[in-house]
Amino acid sequence: MSATADIGLIGLAVMGENLVLNMESHGYTCAVFNRSTDKVDAFVNGRGKGKKFVGAHNLKDFAASLKRPRKVMMMVKAGKAVDDTIDSVLPYLEAGDILIDGGNTHFPDTSRRMKALKEKGILFVGSGVSGGEEGALKGPSIMPGGAAEAWPAVKPIFQAIAAKVDGGTPCCDWVGPEGAGHFVKMVHNGIEYGDMQLICEAYSLLKNVAGLSNDELGEVFSEWNKGKLDSFLIEITADILKYKDPETGKPLVDFILDKAGQKGTGKWTVDAATEHGTPLTLISEAVFARCLSAQKDQRVEAAKVLSGPKPTFSGDKQKFIDAVADALYASKIISYAQGYDLMSAQAKALGWELNNGGIALMWRGGCIIRSRFLGNIKEAFDRNPKLVNLLVDPFFAKEVQDAQAGWRTALAAGITNGIAMPTMTSALSYFDGYRTASLPANLLQAQRDYFGAHTYERTDKPRGEFFHTNWTGRGGNTTSKAYNV
Repeated sequence: MSATADIGLIGLAVMGENLVLNMESHGYTCAVFNRSTDKVDAFVNGRGKGKKFVGAHNLKDFAASLKRPRKVMMMVKAGKAVDDTIDSVLPYLEAGDILIDGGNTHFPDTSRRMKALKEKGILFVGSGVSGGEEGALKGPSIMPGGAAEAWPAVKPIFQAIAAKVDGGTPCCDWVGPEGAGHFVKMVHNGIEYGDMQLICEAYSLLKNVAGLSNDELGEVFSEWNKGKLDSFLIEITADILKYKDPETGKPLVDFILDKAGQKGTGKWTVDAATEHGTPLTLISEAVFARCLSAQKDQRVEAAKVLSGPKPTFSGDKQKFIDAVADALYASKIISYAQGYDLMSAQAKALGWELNNGGIALMWRGGCIIRSRFLGNIKEAFDRNPKLVNLLVDPFFAKEVQDAQAGWRTALAAGITNGIAMPTMTSALSYFDGYRTASLPANLLQAQRDYFGAHTYERTDKPRGEFFHTNWTGRGGNTTSKAYNV
């Protein structure tokens, strides 16, 4: 088989199929392979018919069809399937060839694979790809990292197929070494969890407290999408709320079981936050909100024995709608502030240099969390590349201050009326904690010293000097030189 293909793709599921169609539409000849070879034939003779695709029924022919250095992109399920695919294709590759994992892989696996393949002369790239089916076809956000030597060969293809913003700037650039690309994609997904749960809580407040109908809710979200909250998720929420079930003619959303699924990237984000001691409270609550929703049967039984206040509303609906918008917007700022804090912690721990403004630009289009808001984040990091937290940027500090009264009003109404708002309330608690110069952790540290001799620092002594008190008179002077997590 002659080498005619510019890039090869393994895995013709939804994302893989649409990505190669995107590549082909930009002038690239693509080789395709799937473990189930009938999918190859169905694709080449179906959506790919008459286009520049090379279908292969085995990996030997697949590799032989690729121009050197071979570029092979894998779009397979994370975990063992990636390792198995690497093992299968590796015998047909040679030094200098490039392997790309475009799935939702846990970033430590990407770092491990990159190091192992480097010993064999293979350049490994772990690339986050976001945008779903439509994004893959029309322009996703792409977050590549790994072996930097591979970037010049991959860059033209990836930047050609990526979403474009701000006059043609591609939502794709090199992220960093090892598993940096997949780490940034993981944080993206964690923020996505947060955004979705925040929207659900806004929906719940407006529906259950203010009594808005689905049609009214759809109009509210459509209006929100014209302003500060303009985003893909707000846009599709408006569409969902307005959509009528073809069978009943009633809003379809009311027939959907309130039991959320998840694939694990949100949990990975929380794990990384606990590893670094980063307060990722909002995204953590979004993950646990899905876990609680999954306990549907328990909740149904609990509702029979546990009760709360019956929601009532007598105020100005438009003012309440505006207050909920403030709560949603301010909480969203907190979510992104925490997400960027986690990326900074990871970069510091591993010596990565992450371009925070560039990451915001990559998320500006194509991906699930794309929004107008991300342009403001890029501007914040352009103003100060060493910004420690979005909340202290002048723009975002003012935005949160301006939204604060409505934020508190909406949450007070929700709490009074018994509405679950785990992410909005955790966001406000984080804000109140972050803006407080003196927290009650002095008492907590005293408790730790009392029962475990863990020592404490004093406000009237230099930082870094530790003390222990024999609180009961029965203890000794031995202290616990334990680690801090």
